[in-house]
Amino acid sequence: MGAQAILYGIKNCDTVRKARQWLESQGVSYVFHDYRVDGMAGVSLERWVDALGWEVLLNRASTTFRGLDPADKVDLDPVRATELMKAHPTLIKRPVVEWADRILVGFKPEHYAELFDKK
Repeated sequence: MGAQAILYGIKNCDTVRKARQWLESQGVSYVFHDYRVDGMAGVSLERWVDALGWEVLLNRASTTFRGLDPADKVDLDPVRATELMKAHPTLIKRPVVEWADRILVGFKPEHYAELFDKK
């Protein structure tokens, strides 16, 4: 396969667990980056925002988002949303997987199968 996948998320997130189980069951080599343990160093958040748009990455349904000061939730743009996600990594939808030159947000087995050509 060549490149090693990087899976970003939080260890105790159910969706991240499902993604990890799928990767392991398919024999996909990956490194796990836990936002809470490993922090945001090395996270390509600006590149993700450029590639996918901040709207795809920002989890507005999260407890963290609901708990933000109302002023932080209005007039969001790429810069402000990126700053919020850096300050509060749990605002990033999970998981995010990078493999080769592709970035995928969320987990659906059929999307992972397509990404890793495991159909």
